[in-house]
Amino acid sequence: MALSTSTILLVLLVVALGGLVKGLVGFGYAIAGTAVLASILSPPTAVALMILPMLVANVRLLGELTESGLKACVRRFWPFVAAAVVGTVAGMFALSLVPGRLVATGLGAFTLAYVALQQDRVRVPGVAVFERTCFVETTTMKGFLGFASGAIFGVSNAAVQVVAYLDSLDLDRETFAGVLAMILVGVSTVRLGVAWQFGLFSAGNELYVSALAALPGVAGVAVGKRFRARFDDALLSKLALALFALIAVRLLSKGLLGV
Repeated sequence: MALSTSTILLVLLVVALGGLVKGLVGFGYAIAGTAVLASILSPPTAVALMILPMLVANVRLLGELTESGLKACVRRFWPFVAAAVVGTVAGMFALSLVPGRLVATGLGAFTLAYVALQQDRVRVPGVAVFERTCFVETTTMKGFLGFASGAIFGVSNAAVQVVAYLDSLDLDRETFAGVLAMILVGVSTVRLGVAWQFGLFSAGNELYVSALAALPGVAGVAVGKRFRARFDDALLSKLALALFALIAVRLLSKGLLGV
């Protein structure tokens, strides 16, 4: 059954607000868009609808790629990227099979974890040890982290784990942008075909709605960037994290209690 006109308008509004959050605070597009949509629609539908808006929003990364930079990225990070592709397919396959309430619970838990790691008032135990142990440049660890990151990306649209890993390696700007482009643009392109194959665009017009939603998403980012300087960055970040926490609670109540 195709999405109704009122649902399509709601999707466009939510994606625009997600873009606005991204433009204002510099993060949270995937979390805001996917989590809010998952709280009002089925979680698999929410993930599928955000694929094209996210892809379009990250196309700009391709402008930072050079031929030499791309070759260097492939040579250095091919285990991570290849494993991320496999992990993404596995995550989306799971998304097509797992009950919606379980997906909502997982998204809610992940969103709460994201809030906990982004806030700076309380230190989360174990994070520093995990980073020292796992955020290293061995082939085995690149493969492990790539698969795990891809699986999370496939299930939730979130790529903060990719950014966190790359940030920990102190990469130059060109290499950082190159790896991100391969993940957020290259893997996202693969996700379109995978989502179609696994029936995540089963409502008939969901693919077209996803494409249409990319426009208000880009507009929201642009508007947010335009007005960002007028607000206090710290206050905006706190408000965004508070919003994400409320969304997480809503997802958990939907997943655990069915309400």
